[in-house]
Amino acid sequence: MRERTARLSRASIFAALLASAATVIVGIALAIIHPATAGPEGSPAPQTAQYLPSISDMMIGTIQPRHRRLWQAAQNKDWDFAAYELGNLHGALQRLGQAYPTEHGTSLPDMIASVTEQPFTELKSAIHSKDDAGFAKAYADLTSGCNACHQTLNRGVVAIRVPSGTSTSDHDFNSAAP
Repeated sequence: MRERTARLSRASIFAALLASAATVIVGIALAIIHPATAGPEGSPAPQTAQYLPSISDMMIGTIQPRHRRLWQAAQNKDWDFAAYELGNLHGALQRLGQAYPTEHGTSLPDMIASVTEQPFTELKSAIHSKDDAGFAKAYADLTSGCNACHQTLNRGVVAIRVPSGTSTSDHDFNSAAP
């Protein structure tokens, strides 16, 4: 009898442990499925602000390197890569306009389109026909358009140029502030 009672006690303890474990597992599952039911620790975290790079960050980190790489590709007669970089540059400028629809009361997408539409069309044509002279002219026009945009937005201290030689930058550090 004693042995049977001991077995029942062990079985009862085991059953209680299983029941406790099952309760914990169900509680965890509910907390995962419905965080609000889990109490204060399980409450969803407040939504954090999404990072939006500044115009300057986008220019220096995305647009300027693509402008430079486009030129380098044409210098190397790598027309496939030039076409690729032209597409990347166009897309980066469009994303800039989407991220910043207005700047200093000016429609940034409209301004970007006004200074890049013709040069992009001419660059695409020059790249397609592998026309060095046509590329050089269209690239210079694009560069001038970028500088006109900088002037309009009171950022004239940011002057870019057609790269020369093996420089890794297209920023004109020698130009005097307007």
